[in-house]
Amino acid sequence: MCVPGVRVVWEFEAMSVQALRARLTREDVARLASAQDDEGRALAARKICARISMPGLTQSERQAANAILEVLAGDAAEIVRRALSVTLARSPNLPRDVARKLAADIDSIAVPVIAGSPSLTEDDLTEIVRSGTVIRQLAIAGRAEVPGKVVRELVMRGADPAVQRVIANDGAHFDAGCYALTFERYRDQPAMLEHFVERASLPMEVTEKLINVISEAAVERLVSRHALPPQLAVELAEATRERATVDLVEQAGLSPDPRRFVQQLQMNGRLTPSLILRALFRGHMSFFEHCMAELAGIPHAKAWLLIHDAGPLGLDAVFERSGLPRRILPAVRASVAAYHSLEMGGQGPADVMKFRAALTQRIFTQFQGAPEADLEYCMSRLEADMHAINEDVPAGAARQAG
Repeated sequence: MCVPGVRVVWEFEAMSVQALRARLTREDVARLASAQDDEGRALAARKICARISMPGLTQSERQAANAILEVLAGDAAEIVRRALSVTLARSPNLPRDVARKLAADIDSIAVPVIAGSPSLTEDDLTEIVRSGTVIRQLAIAGRAEVPGKVVRELVMRGADPAVQRVIANDGAHFDAGCYALTFERYRDQPAMLEHFVERASLPMEVTEKLINVISEAAVERLVSRHALPPQLAVELAEATRERATVDLVEQAGLSPDPRRFVQQLQMNGRLTPSLILRALFRGHMSFFEHCMAELAGIPHAKAWLLIHDAGPLGLDAVFERSGLPRRILPAVRASVAAYHSLEMGGQGPADVMKFRAALTQRIFTQFQGAPEADLEYCMSRLEADMHAINEDVPAGAARQAG
């Protein structure tokens, strides 16, 4: 066999592109034209793909390179086409026509391109969802970015395993319509909807809707990972929903709007001295600041300045105005001082847990006058944190750090 387009292979070899490390030899080019040496052509194909992926090609050189890729994509040997697929699966330099051709090939060649190629458009991916097998739908559902149009198609037409994967994929763009379609299709399969809990963030309305349909165990995971609407958090804490309870201290740290959360707690009579002290022990400083601002009737910015005043007068003044019982003031002072004496090592979940553990230990070693129930609560949470740290905090559970 004389490979069609071998002339462009020789043209490509003649290019003068500086700093190219994966240089083809004349032997490589000869292998590309060989009908017998499948493995040799695959090796030469990988070298060509490596050169194509490097910067510096002129327009004419790019055209010649693309012509070679067209030739390789039509090679009779699976090993050659697979070399092209695997090497350029995530390359922006893979022409769309070639990407489409590879995506229509057998699974071993198509799946790497379907799963990662930026050259495939929304329309290409939508077409694959409609006509593809489960393994190809799974490849699309797991892409780093899944456009909303493709998500919609998967939710409407995809096999259950592919829908499950896209539901849990943070890179899949769900809009309100996609959420609604998913709830409609799986209204009788709550176990499928539970996979939304695995996402890093959820709209408040979706979180609230999930509460009513998923299992108790899934609700507990949802509560620990995602901020709830303030009223819903209060209702769950008051056991108005039989299936779930919520730790308001951790919800305080998760809330994207602490001021509103604090106001809601106050309206429901849940902004207790014990809750405030426990949150402070857990390092939820922003929540504590908003509590002081709400109770003292002053702006958050002013409360922040008073709480973090270098001397004791500012904290004492805002505490006095808040109306909180003076018996907990020493514990508050110790907590704020301990918070200032520590530095967060990083922003990862493990870093947060280690900071909380260190904060709790620092408070307990410096001050023993906090209410016994609050101390027991924090000790139990400290033990849970230390266990998680010792287990190296698995990535999936990391979000539970709040």
